Amino acid sequence: MKNIDTIKEKLKKVYYPGFAKSIVEFDFVKDIKLDGDIANISLAITSSATEVEDSIRADIEKELSTIGIKANIVVHKPQAPKQNSNTLSGKNIAPTVKNFVMVSSGKGGVGKSTTSVNLSVALAMQGKSVGLLDADIYGPNIPRMMGLENQEPKIEGQKVVPFEAYGVKVMSMGSLMEPGKALIWRGAMVMKAIEQLLRDIVWGDLDVLVIDMPPGTGDAQLTLAQSVPVSVGVNVTTPQHVALDDSKRSLEMFEKLHIPIAGIIENMSGFICPKCDEESDIFGKGTCEKLAKDYNTEVLSSIPIEPSIRISGDEGEPIVFSQPETQTSKRFMTAASKLWENIEKSKPDNSAIQPTIGGVSACSTQTAKSQETKKEKESCGSGSCGCEH
Repeated sequence: MKNIDTIKEKLKKVYYPGFAKSIVEFDFVKDIKLDGDIANISLAITSSATEVEDSIRADIEKELSTIGIKANIVVHKPQAPKQNSNTLSGKNIAPTVKNFVMVSSGKGGVGKSTTSVNLSVALAMQGKSVGLLDADIYGPNIPRMMGLENQEPKIEGQKVVPFEAYGVKVMSMGSLMEPGKALIWRGAMVMKAIEQLLRDIVWGDLDVLVIDMPPGTGDAQLTLAQSVPVSVGVNVTTPQHVALDDSKRSLEMFEKLHIPIAGIIENMSGFICPKCDEESDIFGKGTCEKLAKDYNTEVLSSIPIEPSIRISGDEGEPIVFSQPETQTSKRFMTAASKLWENIEKSKPDNSAIQPTIGGVSACSTQTAKSQETKKEKESCGSGSCGCEH
């Protein structure tokens, strides 16, 4: 039977690209009118990425074709609301957040997400109003680490309400994706996802939003820096020289994007025996001191390897909350205190890296002049994003 209710049921099978919720659940379907075998459908989509619109159109047409209906789709893309005044300088698409902390690493597997989780909970335990955004699009592990696995967020209109755990407001791409689904996204879709996680989450008034970034130095990092004035950046690394080489790129990225560097977390720095409390070096220790000096920053803390930190992450109970007496917890608390001191001293301003040409949203963080080729400049809009070539 061809009626509007039948069409709505079909549209419930059309999922927003990469998410586990349909366009109906997101309240993107604003109007449906049926004219014979033609359904006139009005959509309101917040993303400006053409890939998102094209995917939704194709899925709607496919679903409705199964009941002999042709779709006439009109997509409305509401303009972003005017920015409220904010003490931070430059563009800010999340104006209710006072400070933004970018937690980054030059490579994966160094404990960046574990660090983000425990720094966030530590700041909350120190009396701050804290949010935690899992922007690691390809490997979102925060839900498991915060005990929020398999929970679905609430939708209010076109906004998503964050979870709350251990005194921290939390949102992750992992909570919005279909479970177990791998994302194979182009840079443009990753960038739009980052923007939407900032703009379309009801964060409320926060002292600080800790953002767990994907490893490396790519489009996601630039998009974040262009979207909000990042107060400080934190680099996470392990002591091996191979890892430090990648950390240098991450620190250079902070400098290139005019992000103040709060410091370095040296993770997996020594092993503490759970039986005798003796500490042994496995991957090395103290190698980050010189790196910090080279970039005019400090080592916020050296976090040892303890079996309890792995167990707490797997069980969704951050170690700073569940076992505050451990050396790891004490060092995370110290790191959080130093981090806040750096936040209070920072004067973030992202106006210098704003794109001046529509659609330009990627640049290179390479600093060597020998690599400033014509190809690199073209990918950066010939310097239009504000980078100094």
